[in-house]
Amino acid sequence: GLVLGVYEKNKEEENLVLTQAGDRFDSIEFPSVVVVGLGKESAGFNHHEVWNERKENIRTAVSVACRQLQDMEIEQVEVDPCGDAQAAAEGALLGLFEYDELKKKKKKLVSTRPYGSQEVEAWQKGVSYAEGQNLARYLMEAPANYMTPTKFAQIFEEKLGKLGGNVKVFTRSKQWIEEQQMGAFLSVAKGSDEPPVLLEIHYTGSPDPKEPPLVFVGKGVTFDSGGISIKPSSGMDAMRADMGGAATVSSAILTAATLKLPINLIGLAPLCENMPNGRANKPGDVVRAKNGKTIQVDNTDAEGRLLLADALCYAHDFNARAIVNAATLTGAMDVALGSAATGVFTNSSWLWTHLQEASAVTGDRVWRMPLFEHYSKQVTESALADLNNVGKYSRSGGACTAAAFLKQFVTMPHWAHLDIAGVMSNKDEVPYMRKGMAGRPTRTLTEFADRLSKDKNPS
Repeated sequence: GLVLGVYEKNKEEENLVLTQAGDRFDSIEFPSVVVVGLGKESAGFNHHEVWNERKENIRTAVSVACRQLQDMEIEQVEVDPCGDAQAAAEGALLGLFEYDELKKKKKKLVSTRPYGSQEVEAWQKGVSYAEGQNLARYLMEAPANYMTPTKFAQIFEEKLGKLGGNVKVFTRSKQWIEEQQMGAFLSVAKGSDEPPVLLEIHYTGSPDPKEPPLVFVGKGVTFDSGGISIKPSSGMDAMRADMGGAATVSSAILTAATLKLPINLIGLAPLCENMPNGRANKPGDVVRAKNGKTIQVDNTDAEGRLLLADALCYAHDFNARAIVNAATLTGAMDVALGSAATGVFTNSSWLWTHLQEASAVTGDRVWRMPLFEHYSKQVTESALADLNNVGKYSRSGGACTAAAFLKQFVTMPHWAHLDIAGVMSNKDEVPYMRKGMAGRPTRTLTEFADRLSKDKNPS
């Protein structure tokens, strides 16, 4: 099969404009051809939408076409690069992904390649970006009885183990976590019979192995029942994806290592379940984090910030250039922005600029949120402890008070917290992906790391 792109007419009397691949098409025959619209040839960066509209048009068009050919059970598809081979490859692979591992009837496996293109390197970069996001989607979509903390860590041990000596993976055990005095993380994990794991990934891609690393931290709750503050049963099955932060940051590092980006990266993923057994946290319990701060746990369903508190403390051990954490942290973030963009809370305009520019390229957008002292006051007033794990006015500014809580465990000047709860799943908002867990913003994190590798200034 063949996918060809065609641009909109600029004026009514003009002919449709073919791409370079379309012009070459006359000399070759294909049994099945899908022609898709690419919008206006003049499309580019859209300041109102804060993304590259041309790239988004290509991703969407190629995705729709590849799915059409997949439904026709065509196994090999050549894709018109449409002037941007990376975006075309991303559209093809993101569009074809579907989690059907546990079904007898599976979608036809389709292999794609660029049609008549010299842009092999750009195409391959797009393939790597999309495969990274698809891995995150796979991890998030998998049922919680399959994707346990141990299994999650094993998958990355296996995949990263194939990449050579500049990648090291450590699967830290419960005993190690106890020795690190990560009392907040352990307090969540103790409610489940599944043992906790802290997955630690080191990728040394910079020519200088001692160059300060960019540290990614990802929330890894492989199932979130809410604990004693139990969630409503409706929709609770989606909480198998509450490890989306761990999935996206780990997949982004795998992609960076595959592409051999010249940067040092460390990934930290505290992994556990949040379950309501007889040992589980109870509302009103007080736990002690790695940095010695005590936390009153007034809502056991605000557990992600407890994992991240200890992981953020540990991240400071690595002389980091910057720390970026990602987490499906608050329903309030979904209420605020929906699925349009990831909310970013940061103390660093330098980090924000790189994240925003990266997201404009990938189309997986970010939006800056406030990190005011106004919110910090709401989590530092606690009857029994140094901090409370929920804001004083529980229904107001929930995403902001969660970020303010995390800020209590950060002492460095370049830190960003990405609340990805709103972008966790896709219904039909992103047209180049099928319904299901989204794996967002894996490509933005990878593009962000790529941009940081070229910016040698810390601020």
